[in-house]
Amino acid sequence: MQVSMLSVSIGAAILCAVSEWANWRRNNRRDVDKVGFMPWRGIALASACVTIFALAFWVHQGRA
Repeated sequence: MQVSMLSVSIGAAILCAVSEWANWRRNNRRDVDKVGFMPWRGIALASACVTIFALAFWVHQGRA
């Protein structure tokens, strides 16, 4: 269980970084009419929360 929480945390952190990069690309696009449909800011926020909680569970299980 301890390794799986660390894996979830690492995966969510990678997803957060990718979504922040995609949001930066959306904000700096050349064609203003090509908006897209993915809510990158929300995905980044949700994955950051998952990262923090999974990391907290991983640390807590390491002490038990």
